[in-house]
Amino acid sequence: MATRARKAPPLRIVLDASQSAPLHKQIGEQIRRAILERRLAAGTKLPSSRLMAMELNCARGTVLTAIDHLIAEGYVVTRAGSGISVATNLADEMLIPPGVVGQPDGVVAGEPILPKRTRALLSHKPVMQSPAGAPLIAFPIGQPDRLAFPFALWAKLLAQEWRKPAWQVAGVPHPFGHPGLREAIASYLAAARGFACEPEAVVVTSGVRQSVSLFARVVLEAGDAVWIEEPGYPGMDEALAAAEIRAVPVPIDDAGFSPEAALALAPNAHLAVVAPSHQFPLGTVLTLQRRLALLNWAKRTKSWIIEDDFDGEYRYSGRPLAPLRALDQTGRVAYLGSFSKLLFPALRLSFLVLPASLIQITERIMEAISTPASLLGQGALARFIADDHLAAHLRRTRLLYASRQQALIASAERHLTGLLDIAPDPGGMHLIGRPHRDLEPAFNDQATTAAAAAASVRVSPLSGCYRGSPQTHGLLLGYAGTPEEDIDPAIMRLQHVLGGHRQESQPGPMQRCSATQSR
Repeated sequence: MATRARKAPPLRIVLDASQSAPLHKQIGEQIRRAILERRLAAGTKLPSSRLMAMELNCARGTVLTAIDHLIAEGYVVTRAGSGISVATNLADEMLIPPGVVGQPDGVVAGEPILPKRTRALLSHKPVMQSPAGAPLIAFPIGQPDRLAFPFALWAKLLAQEWRKPAWQVAGVPHPFGHPGLREAIASYLAAARGFACEPEAVVVTSGVRQSVSLFARVVLEAGDAVWIEEPGYPGMDEALAAAEIRAVPVPIDDAGFSPEAALALAPNAHLAVVAPSHQFPLGTVLTLQRRLALLNWAKRTKSWIIEDDFDGEYRYSGRPLAPLRALDQTGRVAYLGSFSKLLFPALRLSFLVLPASLIQITERIMEAISTPASLLGQGALARFIADDHLAAHLRRTRLLYASRQQALIASAERHLTGLLDIAPDPGGMHLIGRPHRDLEPAFNDQATTAAAAAASVRVSPLSGCYRGSPQTHGLLLGYAGTPEEDIDPAIMRLQHVLGGHRQESQPGPMQRCSATQSR
């Protein structure tokens, strides 16, 4: 059905019934803009509501509703015997100078004055896109395979959960999350990761960053020091900063995190955040000697450990590594896991297993210090785990990712020999490409990352995982989310990039390694 514009010449109001905004809002918005842009001066008398309704060909009630809103907002006033007029007490700073075109509601466009922390975040440029806007064909970090997850089954589980949900889920959920999911996680950890915990200890969160921030707020004072791994997951800094905690980077060596080095850097720290089973991004495994030393430090000083087991499920050779939590005899280790990297990133569900002594404390203050994770997918995930779909999915993807790692290494041997050295890793979802010794003096991973993006290949700079100096340069190549048929074409493009940037590589804007998206 065709619509037509209707005008009121005195106020130049144009109504359009095809717009989603109701007519009374259109009237009010146009009068408000006319006032703020000084087209209606202070004290100007407006037509009566009856006359406006006639000229606009709308109901008088529509006009009265618009006028009532303007009166409530202070833009117009009514006086007995004088009708409706523009208010005379509007602050000058609300009004737009003549000749200046305003934004909606009279907001003048301009460059905002940003605080230091916002400028710091903006200085870390996001992963670049190809100039033509084409999707980058490989190698995203922390991304699972996009086709391996059974979305049709997931849709059925969601429908079953929300067709008639329990009131404790839909109405008054527990701050720690869906009870069924917490039970399923506890059972899964006992069977798959080798340690027992009560469902009451499990807190469902919206990501690892929320888990870390929550735990730090519970056990530390603002300004306290925390040991973190260097290099490491960039999101850890942001999580601790949100809790007003000071991160102290501790360099990783071939044996993993060093408690001895950490004590030399910050002897008064009372929390360590480590990934002992497969450190990000280096893939280092914390030795048993250092695991015991770290646990002894926590026991001796009454400190805490956060164990980030972000991809412990993906082990392709050798025996699965026992979590640090399984060795903890004194209740000092909090265990973190994430489903977003195992299933699909948009799920945004992770979990934190609290030490028993902190369960009641955290439950009492949870709502005051953190926002509970969305309940929307938690019930479906509980069913997915309890019905053994998670175990089956992990079996399939272990085989798939092991094959993709082999394909990546084989392709690199064909095309990147003398340019990039890529060694296999017995676990994880990415590999590190290190510059060959002939290329190393001129190699800059930030510039190479930008050049690869221009060639529609997504890699991440290893140097972006460091907080300070010195930094090691290299490329992170995520293979789990890269279809096998895309690996060889992407490596060939990367070969061209590396071959053409031996000498002219110059540092570009600082980029962080991109694993933050799915955790």
